[in-house]
Amino acid sequence: MEDRLEIAGKQFDSRLIVGTGRYSTMEDMAESIEASGTGMVTVAIRRLDLDDPNKKTILDYIDWNKYQILPNTAGCRTVEEALFIARLGKAVGNTNWVKLEVIPDPKYLLPDPIGTLEAAEQLVKEGFIVLPYIHADPVLAKRLEDVGCATVMPLGSAIGSGQGIHTVEEVKIIIEQAKVPVVIDAGLGVPSDASEALEMGADAVLVNSAIAQAQDPALMARAFKQGVEAGRMAYLAGRIPKKAYAAASSPTEDVPQPMSVSS
Repeated sequence: MEDRLEIAGKQFDSRLIVGTGRYSTMEDMAESIEASGTGMVTVAIRRLDLDDPNKKTILDYIDWNKYQILPNTAGCRTVEEALFIARLGKAVGNTNWVKLEVIPDPKYLLPDPIGTLEAAEQLVKEGFIVLPYIHADPVLAKRLEDVGCATVMPLGSAIGSGQGIHTVEEVKIIIEQAKVPVVIDAGLGVPSDASEALEMGADAVLVNSAIAQAQDPALMARAFKQGVEAGRMAYLAGRIPKKAYAAASSPTEDVPQPMSVSS
């Protein structure tokens, strides 16, 4: 059975999206992207050095013919900044895809719900394919879907924290209500977190720090690939219901009873 991720009419074989920040070397980044099996790579446009055209950037280490480049507005604190960087990303990356981030808080890095919605509305009007990063807020997720966003991307926990998914109940509501793909973004630390997200019914996950800062990034990338695949298969297979009491796995009916031994 063919089971592919579809976003804005484009299909992907992998349900793992990877980031490009915080790697020790560009070579580690390129090797990890390859090992992950991903079809989409996100790049922080604001962190690229575009002043020197002869200087290599992250974009020079990525095969543009193999991956969907997803410019993101990381580092933007206001709607105006996010709009500017999204437009710059479109020019630099020659793509109208954008991962939208509006994050005014430098300590906890929580996204601004009002600013995100406002920026998303404007970018959709300009023809962007918008993938907004948000807190796990079902009401906001629905509003963003209604204005035309291609996905919603609720956080699992704080960016780069590796704490896993602390927003399970809210994410389940978002998944239940969404008619666009739901991508769990931020906080995943190990492949079992990614598997949990896919088991719940999320369509994909985005992982950066957990891979980039692992002792062996490429090996961790392969592990996340397998975690995502296992989680998706488990979701499609359908888990057994949880029960309050034990249920024997071996048959208990028509089983011969042991003979009593007379004294």
